Amino acid sequence: MKPAPFEYARPATVAEAADLLADDSVETKLLAGGQSLVPLMNFRLARPERLVDLNGVDELRALSVEDDELRIGAMVRTAELERSAAARDHWGLLADAVRHIGHFQVRNRGTVGGTVAHADPTAELPIALRALNATVRIRSRAGERVASVADLAVGPMMTSLESDEIVAEIRVPAPRGLRGRGFEEFARRPGDFALAAVACVVTDQETRFVVGGVTACPRDVRVDGHVDASAVRGLLSRDLESLEGRSDVHADGAYRKRLAIELGVRAHARATEGGA
Repeated sequence: MKPAPFEYARPATVAEAADLLADDSVETKLLAGGQSLVPLMNFRLARPERLVDLNGVDELRALSVEDDELRIGAMVRTAELERSAAARDHWGLLADAVRHIGHFQVRNRGTVGGTVAHADPTAELPIALRALNATVRIRSRAGERVASVADLAVGPMMTSLESDEIVAEIRVPAPRGLRGRGFEEFARRPGDFALAAVACVVTDQETRFVVGGVTACPRDVRVDGHVDASAVRGLLSRDLESLEGRSDVHADGAYRKRLAIELGVRAHARATEGGA
């Protein structure tokens, strides 16, 4: 199928894009990498009246380390993050997560800001960013605000973004006292969407898990101090047992919960093997 007719705009600045979004006379969608939006438009599950293409906005392409933070412009491709020496050396969980995203062609077009704004419950980067306490700079014609990645997602493919807001940048603080990290997911075939995914970060102060795919939004499981390997299964089981897991044609909720527990055990094992 082909998308329904739409207007096309290609702004050169964030300000121009924000002006277009502020016009609420037409339904407008932002185009970043297009790896999720374009298929939805082709099946006419999304029918925007105007498409605002951010690929000409150079100010959204920066990838740098400043003030002990990794700063990722919304239009940075996931393949760029995969190749980043800073991400590999100091934010290794992001590099671990990126390697699970689709195929190289998908990573070469998909953007970091796009996957955060799309809010798929099993998307790898939002899970890893949440585990690293990342924040998001959000722009609109009215100004700028900052939200945590954890607060941005409110449901499956739903966020707290207003219709006139743009994800401009993701900032990831350097993990303090990092002892190790691990990322695990399961998909039926390489490149498929994951049925569940788990990130684990162990620091001097706490052990934290972010579980994706089981519920409408990724779920945090955090405990002070360190967790013995033998206790991880029980910890995750107690947290997930009362939840109603997501069910669809690929897997039911009970299976997703069992799968997430096993992935959490493996992610913790990687983290405690010293993978910093």
